[in-house]
Amino acid sequence: MPNYLCKIGTADGRVVEKDFDALNPQLLRESLEAQGFHVFNVRRRFWQALSSGSGSGRFSGRRFLSFNQELVVLLRSGLPILQVLDTITERLEPGPLLNVLRDIREAIKGGAALSEAFSNFPRFFPPLYIASLRAGERTGDLAVTIGRYIVYQQRAEKLREKIRSASFYPMLLTGFVIIVLLVMLIYVVPRFTQIYIDANVDLPLATRMVIWLANSLIAGLPVLIPAFIIGGVALRSFLRTMRGRMFRDRFRLLLPFFGRLSADYSLSGFCRTLGTTLQSGIPIVPALQMSRGTLNNSVYEEQMLHAIQRVEEGTSLSEAFDHTAFFPGIALRMIGVGESSGALPVMLGDVADYYEDEVARRLDRLSTMIEPVIMLVMGLLIALIVVAMYLPIFQMGATIT
Repeated sequence: MPNYLCKIGTADGRVVEKDFDALNPQLLRESLEAQGFHVFNVRRRFWQALSSGSGSGRFSGRRFLSFNQELVVLLRSGLPILQVLDTITERLEPGPLLNVLRDIREAIKGGAALSEAFSNFPRFFPPLYIASLRAGERTGDLAVTIGRYIVYQQRAEKLREKIRSASFYPMLLTGFVIIVLLVMLIYVVPRFTQIYIDANVDLPLATRMVIWLANSLIAGLPVLIPAFIIGGVALRSFLRTMRGRMFRDRFRLLLPFFGRLSADYSLSGFCRTLGTTLQSGIPIVPALQMSRGTLNNSVYEEQMLHAIQRVEEGTSLSEAFDHTAFFPGIALRMIGVGESSGALPVMLGDVADYYEDEVARRLDRLSTMIEPVIMLVMGLLIALIVVAMYLPIFQMGATIT
């Protein structure tokens, strides 16, 4: 994710510079303003560096979850926050994470609020987590707000794990198919070709086509490899731009099956995040601004920006979402019921549960369907190449008989 150096003004009148990770500068600016900062400028940084000189790296999802679970248990035991941090750091191995927590402890010891101390390290602690800490400080019950964040993180990690598991085996099979085909075309086919040249036999059309494909691939390798590398770098650079992200996200939504899967995933993550932030006591507009980034789709993010503007003008949440064109009718009805009954965070959680189940169901169907399809395609391609290369031998055998 790109890293940005931001010059911001804090509520107590200080002007500081901090590093933040974000999908784009506009979203980062809106998120910072929603947290109460005045943003002077946002500048892209091409060399990733952790602020305060504490080293590089970040929490993995599971490690961050473990840290928060231990933090909640210690807070509920009644220990002061400094003793809580001492207890956690005593069991950590030396490294950048340990340095960060020590710096946080020193900042709190010097009089900083917990959320302020954690916000000094945005590479380790996401904006939603900082907002949860700030909400917990306002309500006086940090353990409850962090506990809500843990539930949110557990569900998000569970869904990401399902996606990784469902995509790993098809990707492995696809890579294996490509390697087998390349080996056959670059190594096996030329051996047969030389035999047929020495035998001076007339080759069938299928054999000539396979030989032509192999010769073209071998002759083009010196050009194809650099072109592939340059094209990959150029494509990656283009996709990092706002125009590139819009193109990629529109294309993703147009894909059969995968478009609906991507939409359901975006919707579940957004509703889960919005429900968590509202439960933490964050007002609706800042909660929407923070949750907008979890859509992970620039097309949806742009539509959500218009929805937020309608909410600021006094439109109900369900009506504002209705104008985005990506909220299904069942989700809008559930959100409308939540608004009218005063149980919006709970209803948003139900919507997230529903679409997480939809994503899991689609992933199961995908993994069930795609594996035999890949195996079938691999078998057919290899069989076609083998048969094409053995056809001349069959013809010579038939001539001899």
